Amino acid sequence: MAWLLVVVAGLLETGFAVCLKLSHGFTRLWPTIAFAAFALGSFGLLTLSLRKLDVGPAYAVWTGIGAAGTAIYGMVFLGDLTSTLKIVSIGLVIAGVIGLQLSGSVH
Repeated sequence: MAWLLVVVAGLLETGFAVCLKLSHGFTRLWPTIAFAAFALGSFGLLTLSLRKLDVGPAYAVWTGIGAAGTAIYGMVFLGDLTSTLKIVSIGLVIAGVIGLQLSGSVH
């Protein structure tokens, strides 16, 4: 259950990063409100998951999902540049997170 919280928190991190861009420096109301809601949800779920999980692997999964999700969202929906190197790098981030998880301790 704790890992599910981390995954959802990572997805919410993607949401708050995208809304941060869409808020244009907190000058647009609805993206700013969405940013705050996503951020509170993301940090709240991460905090709850850390009651049961080691901080290193949990944080790596959270940031990995957020970083990869934000980069993919930007390329697909926001017109961010797409390149082979960027896609391979996203794959390496995901592989690193999986490697950390597989090498971590079990509770």
